[in-house]
Amino acid sequence: MHLSTALSRIAPSQTTAMTDRATQLREQGRDIISLSVGEPDFATPPHVLAAAKAALDAGDTKYTPVGGTSRLKQAAARHFARDLGIEVPASQVTVSAGGKQAIFHAIMATVSEGEEVIVPAPWWVSYPEIIHFAGGKVVPLRTHAKDNFRFTSADLEAQIGPRTQWLMLNSPGNPTGACYPADMLLGIGEVLRRHPKVLVMSDDIYAPINYTGQRHATLANLCPDLADRVLTISGVSKSHAMTGFRIGLAAGPEWLIRAMEKLQSHSSGNPCSISQAAAVAALEGPQDFLADWCERFRGRRDLVVTAINAIPGLSTPVPDGAFYCMVDAAPLMARFGDDKALALHLLEHGVAIVPASAFGGRDGFRISFAADEATLTEACRRIAKAVTE
Repeated sequence: MHLSTALSRIAPSQTTAMTDRATQLREQGRDIISLSVGEPDFATPPHVLAAAKAALDAGDTKYTPVGGTSRLKQAAARHFARDLGIEVPASQVTVSAGGKQAIFHAIMATVSEGEEVIVPAPWWVSYPEIIHFAGGKVVPLRTHAKDNFRFTSADLEAQIGPRTQWLMLNSPGNPTGACYPADMLLGIGEVLRRHPKVLVMSDDIYAPINYTGQRHATLANLCPDLADRVLTISGVSKSHAMTGFRIGLAAGPEWLIRAMEKLQSHSSGNPCSISQAAAVAALEGPQDFLADWCERFRGRRDLVVTAINAIPGLSTPVPDGAFYCMVDAAPLMARFGDDKALALHLLEHGVAIVPASAFGGRDGFRISFAADEATLTEACRRIAKAVTE
């Protein structure tokens, strides 16, 4: 075996690893509930499926432009304006095979050896690995449950140094469900004005899943003078239950969009043509079901938060958005040793979750509540039994 230096810097995703392990145990006949992956259990909307079928019937199975079809870029530009308040021309939008690919290309196109990226922790598992692969250095920005897993502008400024290239900003966040309200983003914007070389990755993929009662706030809208260094990530995977279609959207300065497309031209080429047609329907078709889905997620959130907080040794704050709870299990660590051992213990009791250490945290685990109420109720019952027996 001869592996590259870049590959040796990264580890496999622990979320997919735990999901794969749960699948293996199911295939062996074990009864396993998997709450390890963030995937809505709702069916993809019928009008989206109809658009995909129509594209197949029309023979729309050839190459498209690398960065997406003109029609999808225009639909995405309207989505950014309508749903995120970001006015951007289609030329400043690119389409990728999922939001993860857009983030990967942006980091690979801009981060050189030793340059720093500020990443709030707990973080989404792929952020640090992508940065490491590029040769960059992760600068953790620690957040805590008592602050609803949000950092302040002062926290940010203390971490900025001469080699800072990016700030990763995920709201609503994975794995914490934290949302940054407008006033906090305005404060962050003030800091960024004092540091004009810092780019911002605004990962808004969970924007439609917001329980605060307030309109989703995003940096490029609130601070338009900073828009020329903000890359906003969106997509249809989470909002429209289209995870398998692999379509991500990014809007940002034209120089960065072109750089990302240059890299994509040599990595994957264009996103799937059928998926692009389906994404057009998702963005341009009915959106009224999103409010109902969000309320159903809210009910599931409340169910899980109540159940977890009733279990001795476990606690979780109420997430503002997305469909995750970050559970603190510090009182149990004397018994289990670390959160990976606790995760394996829960798996043996029929529930797959992901340890907090996978997200740059510690002494806890993440639960995805993107499952039906009966499944969540049974999972919480098993967790309670596992840690109290």
